Amino acid sequence: MINRLTNQQTQTLTNINVCASALSFTGSGFIVLCYLLFKELRKFSFRLVFYLSLSDMLCSFFNLLGNPGKGFLCYVQGYTTQFFSVASFLWTTTIAFTLHRTVVRHKTDVEELESIFHLYVWGSSLIMTVIPSIGNDYGQAGAWCWVQSSTKPVKVLRFVTFYFPLWGAILFNGLVYLQVIRMLTYATRMVAGMSDRQRQVEAKADFKAMNRWGYYPLILIGSWMFGTINRIHDFVAPNEPIFWLYCLDIGTAALMGLFNSFAYGLNAFVRRTLRGKLQQCWPERYKCWQLGFMKVEESVEESEMATLQEEQK
Repeated sequence: MINRLTNQQTQTLTNINVCASALSFTGSGFIVLCYLLFKELRKFSFRLVFYLSLSDMLCSFFNLLGNPGKGFLCYVQGYTTQFFSVASFLWTTTIAFTLHRTVVRHKTDVEELESIFHLYVWGSSLIMTVIPSIGNDYGQAGAWCWVQSSTKPVKVLRFVTFYFPLWGAILFNGLVYLQVIRMLTYATRMVAGMSDRQRQVEAKADFKAMNRWGYYPLILIGSWMFGTINRIHDFVAPNEPIFWLYCLDIGTAALMGLFNSFAYGLNAFVRRTLRGKLQQCWPERYKCWQLGFMKVEESVEESEMATLQEEQK
């Protein structure tokens, strides 16, 4: 039980964790399933999204254990939560790096870096997971199992092995997307006065893509801001827990997989692929309704596809 929180409050936090994790498991599992079922999606850029979603799905799956108490399952939840949470935000940095290398630097060799990406993500995640185990610091952390928070040195260890790398990833992603957006803004202004219709269409697509990319760093910030604030507060005032802050901490962190599945997974290329599959099995009597819906979808997707074609190479 979390210090100074009642059993009922602790159980409420566990329930929030399980419910939010179930949503994330569903969202990330859907992206994983789409990648496995549809060969059209098995391109390099979406393969990175697949690895991200797989990490989110596995993290959410073990969170569904709720509060397993002490014993083997507690250690399993603690290790896997640490490993796959770190892997998740590290995969977002590889996506940001890939986008920057293709859009800003105009390089086409990113697919050759996939093995390095795996070494970087899984290797770093393993190191950040093993370090707390050296002092046997995994176990009951309140309403779930993770790195324990019984002493200040262990709380510092949480920051070193999780929150410092996390905010490093957020800073990296933010700087990368800022450079991408700045470059595309300049390119959009350059073609704004041109009479070439095709270039104007591409400029509008780039502008809408900028709006979408601008939300990517906000996902990590929104998912872990309350958790970071809560950890700092717990470090400074361990005997004065704030229940509503714990609720926001647990809820937003557990929903990260769902947020990632919407932002990274359900892009225009994925929606178009799914629409094509649905058209093949759509009942004939609903064709008229389907056509009207598809026209609305196409108007949204056209604004994204031009830029995505560069990413999907």
